[in-house]
Amino acid sequence: MEFIEARNLCFAYEEADDSSQKTTKYVLNDVSFSVKKGEFVVFIGHNGSGKSTVAKHLNAMLTPSSGKVYIDGIDTSDETRAFDVRRKVGLVLQNPDNQLVASIVEEDVAFGPENIGIEPKEIRERVDEALKAVDMYDYRLYAPFKLSGGQKQRVAIAGIIAMRPDCIVLDEPTAMLDPKGRDEVMNTILKLNREAGITVIMITHYMEEAVLADRVYVLDSGRVLTEGVPEEVFSQVELLKRHRLDVPQATELCYKLRSCGVEIERLPLFSDDCVSMLKEVLR
Repeated sequence: MEFIEARNLCFAYEEADDSSQKTTKYVLNDVSFSVKKGEFVVFIGHNGSGKSTVAKHLNAMLTPSSGKVYIDGIDTSDETRAFDVRRKVGLVLQNPDNQLVASIVEEDVAFGPENIGIEPKEIRERVDEALKAVDMYDYRLYAPFKLSGGQKQRVAIAGIIAMRPDCIVLDEPTAMLDPKGRDEVMNTILKLNREAGITVIMITHYMEEAVLADRVYVLDSGRVLTEGVPEEVFSQVELLKRHRLDVPQATELCYKLRSCGVEIERLPLFSDDCVSMLKEVLR
């Protein structure tokens, strides 16, 4: 079994119409996927495709209406194991202000370990280690409200790291940030994944972030539309566009050039690769 595995995951809720008649609305329908330990996996899809609902199933904030989700072999539907699931998977929300609870940065990072009964000496070590991991140690005595959006998000990530989970799930962590803040957060995420070996699952609508993943899952109307390594997924330009999704700018440019008759063998993901390819073509 993979570290994380979803098998035929369905999630539905009841909603009432104007006549008070209740109908069942499916947000996820027969979604299956798996994540290996140490992988960086991204979910993309337009608004309402079910991305955030998937994220909330990964730390048992939600449980399936049918189907199963397993975290390191633990069935998330088993309420007696919810605490075990949440120690393995930490969830970072889109708006860091919803996750920061203390008036001092280091106290905020210490909040999680304190709540699971970690000894004070170890909490100190964990807080310092987590803040250094996200390059926020020098701000440990600052008030969170004085920080930029990107800095706040990094503090929120540090609070999860201090819990020492095996996996971090990030639900559109850069959506509310400016380009500088997005770069700060993405550099932190990549460092945690590639240097610390933490499994990362990220929800995003920025295709330039998705191309950095090991694998990409595309959701549409609560189902998996396609999945694979970034090169495989973003080569399906027409499929993605039919489902109101963008592709990276480098891919888009070369796709349009190819449709105009320029001989381009493959569609690049990165701007540097695109420039090199066009230099060869235009020689």
